[in-house]
Amino acid sequence: MDNWKTGTDALFILLGAIMVLAMHAGFAFLELGTVRKKNQVNALVKILVDFAVSTIAYFFIGYTIAYGVQFFSGAETLVQKNGYELVKFFFLATFAAAIPAIISGGIAERSRFNPQLVATFVLVGFVYPFFEGIAWNQRYGVQDWITHVAGAPFHDFAGSVVVHALGGWIALPAVLLLGARRGRYQKDGRISAHPPSNIPFLALGAWVLAVGWFGFNVMSAQTVDKISGLVAINSLMAMVGGTLAAWAAGRNDPGFAYNGPLAGLVAVCAGSDLMHPLGALVTGAVAGVLFVYMFTLAQNKWHIDDVLGVWPLHGLCGAWGGMAAGIFGAKALGGLGGVSLGAQALGTVLGIVVALVGGTLVYGTLKKLVGIRLDAEGEFNGADLTLHRISATPERETNW
Repeated sequence: MDNWKTGTDALFILLGAIMVLAMHAGFAFLELGTVRKKNQVNALVKILVDFAVSTIAYFFIGYTIAYGVQFFSGAETLVQKNGYELVKFFFLATFAAAIPAIISGGIAERSRFNPQLVATFVLVGFVYPFFEGIAWNQRYGVQDWITHVAGAPFHDFAGSVVVHALGGWIALPAVLLLGARRGRYQKDGRISAHPPSNIPFLALGAWVLAVGWFGFNVMSAQTVDKISGLVAINSLMAMVGGTLAAWAAGRNDPGFAYNGPLAGLVAVCAGSDLMHPLGALVTGAVAGVLFVYMFTLAQNKWHIDDVLGVWPLHGLCGAWGGMAAGIFGAKALGGLGGVSLGAQALGTVLGIVVALVGGTLVYGTLKKLVGIRLDAEGEFNGADLTLHRISATPERETNW
């Protein structure tokens, strides 16, 4: 019976890992369809290589920081529980790799390729797992402190804050340190439009992400006995709420319409196991409107050239999701309870602080030491040219 259970659990979480792995194709096509045509090769290569670097960093460093687990203490650990612990690592590694995939969309079209790989290694190896360990493994005593202060621990079932807000808020200092794309904002105040290069690719990326999200959320239960159909329904309701709200607020703009479901899904991750479906619908709708207005404000008013809008989509909607779990997870609003709005606020703010400090230190240091931005002529050293054998190098594609 135990072997059957552990085998079933291993299969369950393996399917989740595969679904979240597929989401990285969604990240790639979402970026591919948004950036200008000359930068599409860069987007495709960057997402794939970032994933590989993320896996290495998380395997050797990050997973141990977050969970105190490492795979070098004895060969027997590789087969215990039908390999469940290893498959669990695979599942959580796909979450960790979402951090650079999120950042990639914000810094697209003017970032140097190799320094970004260094940033990926440090962020996934050290910064992300530090907060992951706090939120999901009760490390460093922070959850105990939050419980003492607010009466409940910080709750983030599938990563509104742990993954999405962290990725979006790390991206913000990276975008600001890079500066806008050349010619994006004119001295006389005019804005040069850079519309999406391929709406079908953008839509395909959004659909792949949305489908994979049901593995991201539902399989966050991690074992079959903890699976909840409520998570699936809440994810669906938040998705459609975000879609309709962004479609309406964005005045039929296809870019907004296809980012709307993603905004809703980002926001519902934290409380998808607690909310009433109507609460999930409202959570997704608020996220859809939040993305449209904050993306427009950041781009047009504040001149923050966040190409895919990852700060409003993941950073702000993720933070809203952390708070929404405390609001719509309460029994008074139809939720299952066991959450505290105060605890959600403390955990969310802590995640934002970790992201801002980590992102500023990593990208600020790289900018000072080696540079993170391509100059106007392009920047092709020997390392940059090593990828040209099959096609143009990722950096050669980035010619402003």
